[in-house]
Amino acid sequence: MALASTITRFPSPPAPSEKFVDDNRFRALLPPEEWGRLPVATWRRFSKRLGPGSTIVYAGEIEEATFSTIGWWLAQVARLIGGPLPSGRETKVPIIVTVTEDAASGGQVWTRLCARSSGFPQAIHSVKRFAGPTGIEEYVGCGISMALTISVEHEAMVFRSAGYSFEIGPLRLALPEWLTPGAMTVTHVDLGGGEFRFTLDVVHPRFGTLIRQSAVFREVLS
Repeated sequence: MALASTITRFPSPPAPSEKFVDDNRFRALLPPEEWGRLPVATWRRFSKRLGPGSTIVYAGEIEEATFSTIGWWLAQVARLIGGPLPSGRETKVPIIVTVTEDAASGGQVWTRLCARSSGFPQAIHSVKRFAGPTGIEEYVGCGISMALTISVEHEAMVFRSAGYSFEIGPLRLALPEWLTPGAMTVTHVDLGGGEFRFTLDVVHPRFGTLIRQSAVFREVLS
């Protein structure tokens, strides 16, 4: 329980002790007028590039986690390819996200640790790669990647899926719609005071909303 109490207090981050390189990779994917509509805290969060071996840590608490019956089973089946989807319904439990520069791909490794009231936390790993048909994609392992688009809506940064593919060596094969979970949307909303909300929605064109998870974070370590 010591971990939970430490995280949910949202301690203020220490004064930065290292210099970050300006990162224009996200900014380059948006029209200037859209980037300009983001809160300063958001574009700062997406404009610092880590040095080799450095990691940013965000700690927070899950405030919403809902699944349809199909969505819950989808999350369990997804464990066969590394478990890229949240699988627990618990709320008011800690969640930690770390972002590390990936020298191999030129992207970022995102690791999410979702705590449970008992047992080990669920670990979710993915790589945001600045590649693919839209200029950015999420690679979840086992050859599966998801192209993304970025937009700004009501001062929030929104990532939307734009097709799924399977990689075999140099070949990239588009996955048919019936083999995909549907549209995936991640919304980043700045809340002020150093806090922000990340919300994940998975919506199937036939079965509706399958998964929704929302959590509030604060950067705690750089």
